[in-house]
Amino acid sequence: MKKIWLAAAVGSTLLASPAFAQSTPDSNKIVVAHRGASGYLPEHTLPAKAMAYAMKPDYIEQDVVMTKDNRLVVLHDHFLDRVTNVAQIFPSRAREDGRFYAIDFTLAEIKQLSVTEGFNIKDGKQVQGFPERYPIWKSDFKVPTFEEEIEMIQGLNKTLGYDIGIYPEIKAPWFHRHEGKDISTAVLKVLKEYGYTDKASKVYLQTFDFDELKRIHDELMPAMDMDVKLVQLLAYTDWNETMVYNGKGQAQPYNYDWMFVKGGMEEVAKYADGIGPWKPMVVSDQSTKGNIKLTGLVKAAHQHGMQVHPYTFRADTGRIPAYANNFNDMLDIFYNTANVDGVFTDFPDRAVNYLSVQK
Repeated sequence: MKKIWLAAAVGSTLLASPAFAQSTPDSNKIVVAHRGASGYLPEHTLPAKAMAYAMKPDYIEQDVVMTKDNRLVVLHDHFLDRVTNVAQIFPSRAREDGRFYAIDFTLAEIKQLSVTEGFNIKDGKQVQGFPERYPIWKSDFKVPTFEEEIEMIQGLNKTLGYDIGIYPEIKAPWFHRHEGKDISTAVLKVLKEYGYTDKASKVYLQTFDFDELKRIHDELMPAMDMDVKLVQLLAYTDWNETMVYNGKGQAQPYNYDWMFVKGGMEEVAKYADGIGPWKPMVVSDQSTKGNIKLTGLVKAAHQHGMQVHPYTFRADTGRIPAYANNFNDMLDIFYNTANVDGVFTDFPDRAVNYLSVQK
């Protein structure tokens, strides 16, 4: 489905729903540190998480993938080559597609790697994705385990007296299943070990994989006597964010289209406590200054008792939508006009400061 068509579908079907109250399921707006303070330090490194913690967001995000020896590491992609020197340290370990997959390396091997700002290869050279951010290959950062990060956050909660939560994402569970690994069960075991077991726990568990979300809700959590808050991340089908394998082992993209039409949020709410949409799924890119066009997605989610935490709010050059004057104006549009319950941001200090002024 083309994005323009989908945006129109969201607007025409969801906005046609009955009138909604102005109140949300939770009037307390939250800030989620997206990959830590990733606007200032390399994403998902412990220094980035420590810096984020000091900014006092409500939650800090962890993207979780699995290693060859079944350990959980915090890494945005299920491959290593975008943020590490794996191509230099283990040049012969790429798959046929040229990528270096975390699942092909042991934790000990991954700990040998250095982490830097995300980069792409252009004309044979590394080009930093966000050139205004922390300089590429400066200092020495490492890939942390999921447990290491939880222990750091819980330790800081003890020493500083805050109550900052975690917001892990199970990355590509469909890929891990195809590789013979049950990453969801592994993540839930770690959460339970560290005391995150019920709705009152300071945790949201998110995934883009709706079939896996249902499995977690219907099978895995009941079997483990757990009931943590779940979030369905939303994507467009043509992103290939979630793949489905047929009987011949061939992968096809999961079709997200049904989530954006009338009745979609009702179905998602049977399994999720919240949704995580991309910003344009909430505020149409057709919006202009003084003429903000909402898709109706937030109202539809709220009608069914779900929180809405869109991604990703960035202050980098070129990352402010044309309909907003600046970063704070963008936050104002989403928190107040669109009425979202929280935001994922690479600059958690700026969102925390914005909300503190609003109170």
